[in-house]
Amino acid sequence: MAQQFRGSRPVKGGKNSKSRSKRGKRKLSKRQRAIYRRRRIVVGVALVVSLALVVFCVYSLSRGFAAIGTVIRHDEVYAISRDSVPEPNSVKKSGITDCSAKDLTLQLTAASQSVGVGGTMQFTAGMVYEGSGSCLVDGSDSNRVLTITSGNETIYRSDVCEVDARMLLMAKGDKDSQKIDWNTNANATLTECTDEDTWAKVNPGTYVAQLSLKDNPKVKSEQVVFTVQ
Repeated sequence: MAQQFRGSRPVKGGKNSKSRSKRGKRKLSKRQRAIYRRRRIVVGVALVVSLALVVFCVYSLSRGFAAIGTVIRHDEVYAISRDSVPEPNSVKKSGITDCSAKDLTLQLTAASQSVGVGGTMQFTAGMVYEGSGSCLVDGSDSNRVLTITSGNETIYRSDVCEVDARMLLMAKGDKDSQKIDWNTNANATLTECTDEDTWAKVNPGTYVAQLSLKDNPKVKSEQVVFTVQ
């Protein structure tokens, strides 16, 4: 009897276990497989788009930095080309000649037609190169002189007080433009430069402003008439 009891005990891994393992392997339907495929496609497309965005951003940044570097280099080259103008003493050695009267035209405009006594009149001084080659000219207030007159009397000159030379290498189509402030004062009678605060103020009246080149006195701008009130 004991042997029959042991022999009739169920054995592990028999038919029931195989049935359960078969039932655990669920077969996917056609619709479910299609859903899974779409999900994988969506994930794949998202990864490709993300990678493309990263590559585009890196490319854009590199192009932007390259453009900034080009602008900086251009500005530096232009500044060097304008700052490296030879000194007047080296003109003969460099072979660059001084600008002649036929090469230059001066222009002068005033910010307004009148100014109050003790006020400031602002002028714009322009120097245009009309030659075909290249030449040197001093564009400082000591050489490109602003003169204020009243009748036959000279009231003010911008070259009474010397300033450093501002040598310009002029080529075809070049134009130099600078602002000049006149503080409605007189200095033409001075024999040397003094403190501007000690200069006398002009009286109300009609005045005439004009530009000229000290190196080429024949080069003059049109006269600008204005009033001091």
